[in-house]
Amino acid sequence: MDTGVVEHVTCAIAGCGPAGAMLGLLLSRDGVDVLVLEKHADFLRDFRGDTIHPSTVQLIDELGLGEGFRQLPLRRTDRLGAVTDEGEYTLADFRRLPGPYNSLVFLPQWDFLDFLTDHAQRLPRFELRRQAEVSGVIRDEGRVVGLRYRGPAGAEHQVRADLVVAADGRDSTVRRSAGLSPVELGAPVDVLWFRISRAATDPALAFGRLSAGALLVLIDRGEHWQAGYVIPKGGIERVRERGIETLRRAVGALAPFLVDRVAELADWDDVKLLRVQVNRLRRWWRPGLLCIGDAAHAMSPVGGVGINLAIQDAVAAANLLARPLRDGRSLTTRLAAFQARRTLPVVATQLVQRVIQRYFLARLLEGRAGSGTPVALRLLARFPALQGLPARLIGRGLLPEHVRGDG
Repeated sequence: MDTGVVEHVTCAIAGCGPAGAMLGLLLSRDGVDVLVLEKHADFLRDFRGDTIHPSTVQLIDELGLGEGFRQLPLRRTDRLGAVTDEGEYTLADFRRLPGPYNSLVFLPQWDFLDFLTDHAQRLPRFELRRQAEVSGVIRDEGRVVGLRYRGPAGAEHQVRADLVVAADGRDSTVRRSAGLSPVELGAPVDVLWFRISRAATDPALAFGRLSAGALLVLIDRGEHWQAGYVIPKGGIERVRERGIETLRRAVGALAPFLVDRVAELADWDDVKLLRVQVNRLRRWWRPGLLCIGDAAHAMSPVGGVGINLAIQDAVAAANLLARPLRDGRSLTTRLAAFQARRTLPVVATQLVQRVIQRYFLARLLEGRAGSGTPVALRLLARFPALQGLPARLIGRGLLPEHVRGDG
């Protein structure tokens, strides 16, 4: 039932992932009253993106939080590699980026979100409300003016806001409730994610193992590998019909050092399916509403750049919106300016991802890529200086944002 109590905040954010947490921190730091609604009681979910890019580390330093960040259980790599049937290749060498932001950092996403929200909650204008599941938007004469959500006991609540931000992911409830539908750009693959324990003798490099008809991604998480086995889009039922033993054999064939541990995949409950989406909204905002991160543009896992783009969205939004939110001024031109600013990085990144998916991943899984060694990897091996280009695209992206704090 509805409690009948309606509260008001300046900005209500649905979703406390990287985009929502960062935006809430930045806006409250700039004097804006912020309420973040998170449907879960904590951030402990497996197989969420754990990559912290150099541009994000720089943003954390710009916020003055670098010292505390470096005390977290960080794991670093200065290279991303690939292993094909012909040998080892370096895909991206982050040492070719200017220091000190020249390595890729891995951190469990729950630790990163705890870090951001712990600092945000020290600010008087920030509130994180957990177990608050958003059910839809509130409209008034065509304008979004708030959110409806269910509390821990199932009671319905309302919050009115000058601005509602949808940061609730690729299956955004807010976006759907507001009548917004993304344009699907297509993805020929899905990914099976699972864990396998890591031994001290295992390789230390995060890498992909390519072979004709197969691709396995391995990310070092310290005590275990986070593994991603790429399958054709919609092929999960065919894979399951072949049995979990078939997946074990495939992993062992691609990464022989894991043969003694593939039995850790006891059944399909140990495997999570990521249905890869690449899409974006034509218009990321409506009066009173802004969509950021995956709610505005779902990214392929190619390059692991989705979190970086979401955080960049949050910084751009805070830079453009903090002052008019604080002063109670119209947001229309700023919302349009936000989309104009962020469109190029998103469109360009999705274009690169789609090219890789169509002309490499799809061909590889169909067994049409020969040895599985792409021409691009051969060129990078022949001309090592070029390894800085993918490092730049992955680590910093196009038009990286910086904390301004002036709204």
